[in-house]
Amino acid sequence: MRILVVEDEPHLAELVRDHLSRVPFAVDLACCLDEGMSLLAANRYDAIVLDRGLPDGDGIELLRLLRVKGDATPVLAATARDQITDRIHGLDLGMDDYLVKPYDLGELTARLKALLRRAGQTLGGVQTAGNVTLDTVRGSAEVEGRPVALARRQLMLLETLMRSAGRVVSRQHIEDSLYGIDDLIDSNALEANISRLRKMLADQHASVTIHTVRGVGYMLSEDKSA
Repeated sequence: MRILVVEDEPHLAELVRDHLSRVPFAVDLACCLDEGMSLLAANRYDAIVLDRGLPDGDGIELLRLLRVKGDATPVLAATARDQITDRIHGLDLGMDDYLVKPYDLGELTARLKALLRRAGQTLGGVQTAGNVTLDTVRGSAEVEGRPVALARRQLMLLETLMRSAGRVVSRQHIEDSLYGIDDLIDSNALEANISRLRKMLADQHASVTIHTVRGVGYMLSEDKSA
C-alpha cells in the first residue's frame, strides 16, 4: 500500500517514512502544499498523512481539492494545531482523523491502519493462499507451518499478490504498492523480485506459484505442475 506524507519538518518526515516503511508501506514525502498536489495529480495513494501548517499554505486546501473532486482517499491530519475549532473545521471538510503533534509513531500507524480498514482495504491479520501463510502484522511468512525468510520488499510483493489471489494484478499496481517515488530502482527490479519469490515458493514446496500474464501483470494461484 502507498501512503503520501505531506510534512514540512524534514526530520519528522524522515522518521515517519522510516517507521511506516517497516509496516511495510511504500511512502512518498512532500514538503509543501504544491508538491503534495503535484504528487496527487500523478499518483494513486491509499491514504494521506497531512500537516496543516505548510510553508505555502494550509494543508486543508489539499483536502478541499480532493473532496471537491469526489476523491474519498482517507486523510489523517497530523498537525500542531490543537484547538477544538481547528479539529471541527477539518472534520467538517472531510478529514477522516486528527492527530496532534507531538504524536507517537505507533499511534500514527494504528490510526492509519484503522482508516484503511474503514475504507474497505484488507489490512492486517493473517493472509492465506494454499499452504502459504502471511502474517502482515508480524511481517512473517510460512509454508506448511515452516518459517520462510523474506526481505521486506518480497514480503510486500507476496502480500500484494495474496490479497488478490486467483486474480491478475497489473504491473503498475504492484509497482505502486512496492515503490515510492524516491526509491531508486532498476528497470528489471520487479522481475527480479518476482523471480526470487517464485523460486522461494518452489523450493519450499508451496502449493501456489506466481504466473506471468504477458502484457498485463502477475497472478498468484494454484501450481498446476505440483
